[in-house]
Amino acid sequence: MLIRKLFKFENAHIVRNCTSDRCKRSIHGHSYKVELLLKATKLDHGQMVYDFGLLKGVIKEIFDSFDHAICFWQQDNPDYIQACQNFSARWVSLPVSPSAEQFSRMFFFLAQQVLASTLTQNGEGDVEVYSVIVHETDTGYAQSFLEDIENEQMGRLALDQIEFSAQVRAEWSDPEMYEKLKQGIKFQNPSVDLQVKL
Repeated sequence: MLIRKLFKFENAHIVRNCTSDRCKRSIHGHSYKVELLLKATKLDHGQMVYDFGLLKGVIKEIFDSFDHAICFWQQDNPDYIQACQNFSARWVSLPVSPSAEQFSRMFFFLAQQVLASTLTQNGEGDVEVYSVIVHETDTGYAQSFLEDIENEQMGRLALDQIEFSAQVRAEWSDPEMYEKLKQGIKFQNPSVDLQVKL
């Protein structure tokens, strides 16, 4: 079974080496929509794949880190990177170019890492990320699957290669959240008082 949760954010970038002159030479922004699709073959005690309320925690905070931020590729011109850091309090440094395709891979990877680092408390089964769809515009989107995350020809993704600005980290409910994720410290979902014994 699949469930879908929609996230939204505003972001600015340059996509170097693309065909379009406007995209590769000028900072521009998009109103992104991110569809996170989770799958499981078992339902929890609430007869859900994964409670939507739980997706308002660490996953939402990480996805929201990209809102009103500028994203840049770590291989871009050092002067451009420095300018982004100097003139924007909210920025995200990425090991891949901030295209819709790479955003879909990155959000898949980040959600996958959070789920793997979460201790569930309500009988959740084999919940995992099925796919992520990133809508960059009303007419175009990119969709990634597990094989795209594991495909290093598309660019290697690793937690220690994604950097969030001090301002982004300060706005998290736990400013150490991402460091904990990188260190493999487990997040714990709330315990559940079952009203109906199964």
